[in-house]
Amino acid sequence: MSGRKLGQEYGKIFGLLVVALAYVTAVGAGWIAANSAGAHQPVLALGLGYLVSALVIYVWSLSVDNGSMFDAWWSVLPPFAATWLAYYATPGVPPLRITLVLIVVWVWGVRLTTNWARDWPGLDREDWRYLDLYEKGPKPLISLGAVHLVPASFVFIASVSLVPALVWGHQAVGVLDWIALVLGLAAAALEYVADEQMRRFARIKKPGEIMDRGLWHYSRHPNYLGEILFWWALWLFALSADAAWWWTVVGPVAMVILFVAASIPLLDNRSRERRPGFDEYARRTSMLLLLPNRKG
Repeated sequence: MSGRKLGQEYGKIFGLLVVALAYVTAVGAGWIAANSAGAHQPVLALGLGYLVSALVIYVWSLSVDNGSMFDAWWSVLPPFAATWLAYYATPGVPPLRITLVLIVVWVWGVRLTTNWARDWPGLDREDWRYLDLYEKGPKPLISLGAVHLVPASFVFIASVSLVPALVWGHQAVGVLDWIALVLGLAAAALEYVADEQMRRFARIKKPGEIMDRGLWHYSRHPNYLGEILFWWALWLFALSADAAWWWTVVGPVAMVILFVAASIPLLDNRSRERRPGFDEYARRTSMLLLLPNRKG
């Protein structure tokens, strides 16, 4: 291994240690904030925990001048939030449902966090999307709002489904719970396969080449499809636990809007600028759903 490569590896390891310390403090602060609201107000507790933990990561990101530290928040906090809520489940909540929900959330969270850690380049590089955002105004304010609080708000809205599923829903475990389990695990598996296919492609691709193999032959963003399906799985758990919480459907709907209206157009536009054949690929390939290629 060359000296430069070795230095990059050590730099990444040091960066991951810094990130790990940051998230230990963020989870701890979020847990304390949730406790301050109390188990009798689980939605408020969830919101406070998310807000405080996001602000802690924001402070850390300022200290190292790298907003990409927040990317892992998306998958680190929900499993701990689910665990906190499960701990305060009211009498009568089926333990089996609690187990099923925690399995789905932790499998998803560990998988996504591990994937992030594998690809994260280190503290000396920041996501190009954030760098573009910083050009629109004062960096600390843009980072606080667009990089940290906006994504945290979407995750909070989608995570409210955990409240009936883990704390208040007394309905017996039914068919919807098993569908949610299968859907949630399938979503994590879909993300895993899509990310691994892209990772292998990145090692051998030529400049300007388009990934149109495997799952990416049927969808331009199969990993995002898996992410969306995970949040729909959480909503199905909530619906099965207590149908009166049907309105938490705003969570997965918000995720669909986030990816379809913001994340996907941003990535597609960048690909159009960097890959001459992307327009043709986009014309014949579904944006999100796994569908046969369009001909002609």
